[in-house]
Amino acid sequence: MPDVVEKIKNAGAARISASPGIGSVGGAMAPLIDHTLLKPDASAADVEKLCREAREFVFASVCVNPCNIKLAASLLEGSKVKVCSVVGFPLGANKKEIKAYEARKAVLEGACEIDMVMNVGALKSGDCRLVEQDMQDVREACGRKVITKVILETALLTDEEKITACQLAMKAGMDFVKTSTGFGPGGATVEDVRLLRTVVGEGMGVKASGGIRDTETAARMVEAGATRIGASASVKIVGGQD
Repeated sequence: MPDVVEKIKNAGAARISASPGIGSVGGAMAPLIDHTLLKPDASAADVEKLCREAREFVFASVCVNPCNIKLAASLLEGSKVKVCSVVGFPLGANKKEIKAYEARKAVLEGACEIDMVMNVGALKSGDCRLVEQDMQDVREACGRKVITKVILETALLTDEEKITACQLAMKAGMDFVKTSTGFGPGGATVEDVRLLRTVVGEGMGVKASGGIRDTETAARMVEAGATRIGASASVKIVGGQD
């Protein structure tokens, strides 16, 4: 699938390499993947395994709960893999001051990327000012060197609401819009990724997350416009054993 590999390269995977036995598409996908472990029962041993896999396959980042940031940062020190964490997760209904504090604390403890959850209820209530300020406060708390992504939880939104959310994210200065937490009523769809990409254009990242468990699905998301993939089945996606 050379056309898919080219799209993956254009999405940000400038260096295409793979270990023996890893298919070209899966191997090319690794630099786009946030290797994710957000289960409430994740143990220190689980985090260690996550980071070991991330080092081996050179994923873009590991995405962990805030309590595991320090451990992940210590395990990945000296590697190319970044530490990503979540804010207002998984509901997005925290007060904006709490989200900003949580983001600031996460960065101080070693997070280089932040995935915050949008206040879905505020958007549905028509309070666009609160939604935008919520995002902007997290953006400012992180500083410009930290990549910020906002999770829209697209399965809860109408297409009109998805468009509005993307426009607010752009105004707030977020770096990515992201489809799902993985804890909501649905995950990423090709249609949603394509819609988000259409709204934000080429100047912003789109992260597809939720229910992506194989190479074919991940490749379809990239073809639709995703520049990052969030997955817990990352090793399987790149062609390893999971």
